[in-house]
Amino acid sequence: MSSFQLYFRLGLQHILDIQGYDHILFVLALCAVFIPRDWRKVVILVTAFTIGHSLTLALATFRLINVNSELIEFLIPVTIAITAFITILRPKPASGKGLSINYLFALFFGLIHGLGFSTYLRSLLGKEASIWQPLLAFNLGLELGQLIIVGVFLLVTSILVGIAGVSRKEWTLIVASMVFGVALMLMLEAKFW
Repeated sequence: MSSFQLYFRLGLQHILDIQGYDHILFVLALCAVFIPRDWRKVVILVTAFTIGHSLTLALATFRLINVNSELIEFLIPVTIAITAFITILRPKPASGKGLSINYLFALFFGLIHGLGFSTYLRSLLGKEASIWQPLLAFNLGLELGQLIIVGVFLLVTSILVGIAGVSRKEWTLIVASMVFGVALMLMLEAKFW
């Protein structure tokens, strides 16, 4: 297996790992207001998150920034809770063609999430002669993993909202409320306190 494949798989596993479900929760909070026909908006939203995640992951890997890991482990569920809470307050996607606040949340909060994995990735990349290719591979794997999560979510949404007749607003509120509750529990469990 090549180095690129190894780090691609690592990125994919990182986002799909049920043990580290914080990323899954954040992606669900981001896309809870969308239905399958909105797939382009969701892809842009997820990509904004990946860009933010990639940026701080690269900066931390190059040791250009260093943040207390306990603080980051607390801030990650805070970002999830804020995103879910905003969705609860506004359970419909923003209308119009302007830049939705969700895109800014995805980008900014992606910066915080990128710091959460940087120490581990930095220790792995320390063995590599050049870290650009592994870093790119990891982030591409991360992006594919997020798109898989979104695809599954949109499929479930399509079945429940489109076929079973569940109200779109109710579905959004159920998803956002569940994510918000789990995020609050993660915040309380953080060692930052």
